[in-house]
Amino acid sequence: MEHITGLLMGLIFWSFVAAVVLVPLYLRYLERQKMHETLRIAFEKGQPVPPELITALQSNIAPRRPSTPESDLRKAVVLIAVGLGFAGLGYGLWYGLMSVSEQAAYISGGCTAGFGAIPGLIGVAHLVLWAGRRGATKV
Repeated sequence: MEHITGLLMGLIFWSFVAAVVLVPLYLRYLERQKMHETLRIAFEKGQPVPPELITALQSNIAPRRPSTPESDLRKAVVLIAVGLGFAGLGYGLWYGLMSVSEQAAYISGGCTAGFGAIPGLIGVAHLVLWAGRRGATKV
């Protein structure tokens, strides 16, 4: 039974890894398809096509969107949530391993929770950027 559980956990893990890699590629493909369709329609109607857009399509680089206060807030919320998730995972590891070995509990739980500080603090930096820019962009 343990062999099947381990096999199932490995399958689930690698499925998530594949999804993390393949889903963004597929979404980028869909975005490029929409951009090509928009260019085709604009060309058929005689509309001018910005040369930056053609260059971006040829170089396989999407045009960069300017950073807005809303995007800073969105990044802040996501990164803080990831940091809190790692902190929760670290606490769970600490709590679960405490009955086996105190040393292993502190090492595993502490390292995992400490790793959560990295995205969490980057999220706090984005939150500071959002707070500083939200009043400056009102027109």
